[in-house]
Amino acid sequence: MDGVTTIGDRADRAPKEAKQPKQDRSRATRQRLLEAAVSCLAEHGWAGSTVTVVAERAGVSRGAAQHHFPTREDLFTAAVEYVAEERSTALRALFPQGAADDRRAVISALVDLYTGPLFRAALHLWVAASNEDQLRRQVTELEARVGRETHRIAVELLGADESRPGVRETVQGLLDMARGLGLANLLTDDQARREKVVSQWAVLLDEALL
Repeated sequence: MDGVTTIGDRADRAPKEAKQPKQDRSRATRQRLLEAAVSCLAEHGWAGSTVTVVAERAGVSRGAAQHHFPTREDLFTAAVEYVAEERSTALRALFPQGAADDRRAVISALVDLYTGPLFRAALHLWVAASNEDQLRRQVTELEARVGRETHRIAVELLGADESRPGVRETVQGLLDMARGLGLANLLTDDQARREKVVSQWAVLLDEALL
């Protein structure tokens, strides 16, 4: 009967509706574990970041952690993917409308990404991966993907024509410079110097991309 909800229909939907809160809780627990894993790496390094430590940081039991990530390698491999995806999301959100008129604003936004918490988390993953073969493979693959995406988005936002000689290398130089500022920012937050560098790069890019 059209437009009539039967008892059978309600019975079919009830289990799905009942499961939703549990699924939401499961996703929230997984998210807390991934965030805790990245934080633990930042604070304790690879050696000190055990499943137990991460579970305590996330406020869940070790059993709950192992339900989502049976091994330590599973947990930190997922953490690598999480950080890579978060960085990609942040990149895509920079200028939703596409190419920007103000190249200095684009350069500043890219530098901010490399001096922000997501890049800092990625750096700690790199350090951990340098001594762990499984993590190294994951980090290498995902960083290559993020690197390609970062370059593509930078080209789009800057309105750069890479068919012209030297333009691709100029954009890559900008990203290498931003990464270097991100590394320097680990030790000192020299915002005034960083803003001068950004301004100079804006001048150079305006000349190179004319």
